[in-house]
Amino acid sequence: MKLTKQALIWLCTAIIILGLIGCDRLFTQLFPSGDVVERVSDGDTLKVKDSQGNEFNVRFACVDAPEIPHSKKERESKTASDRNQFAWGAKAQERLQQLVQQAGDRVKLTVTDSDRYGRKVAEVRLPNGTFVQEVLVREGLALVYRPYLNKCPSRDIIQQAEAQAKQQQRGVWSDAKFVKPWEYRSLYKK
Repeated sequence: MKLTKQALIWLCTAIIILGLIGCDRLFTQLFPSGDVVERVSDGDTLKVKDSQGNEFNVRFACVDAPEIPHSKKERESKTASDRNQFAWGAKAQERLQQLVQQAGDRVKLTVTDSDRYGRKVAEVRLPNGTFVQEVLVREGLALVYRPYLNKCPSRDIIQQAEAQAKQQQRGVWSDAKFVKPWEYRSLYKK
């Protein structure tokens, strides 16, 4: 089959255009965007490495997740309040780990502040745009942390997610014995 010069140009153009349409997917696979998650520390904290190789800890803006045990004493505690808090903390941590793994261990940060421990406080999204805090709050695995809500650009989304979780009694909202993380820290971690 012999092609005219015009047909050959059209065919080459079509191949280039079709190739470019799929390039965004190929490009993101070859050159993933966002920061690399080195470790999921708990349900609202990550250790991250940026594109320059700098490692830092990220505390989630807007929310507070249940605590996990940090010491041998806490891990071995038989106290009902500890066991309840730590069980929910483990669920939040596991869910966050699952979200991060599904995203190829990559996140995009919108840093809003830093805290007294030197962590960057940030809204965290997966490369596909999923707002991690919204997912955790909607599933009842994190709660809106109102004292810092004014520094949260997506506060309306977070508050709507919590209202839905409460209404549907998801996660911690289904547990009458659950103590909010900030109250738990205040009452039991001395």
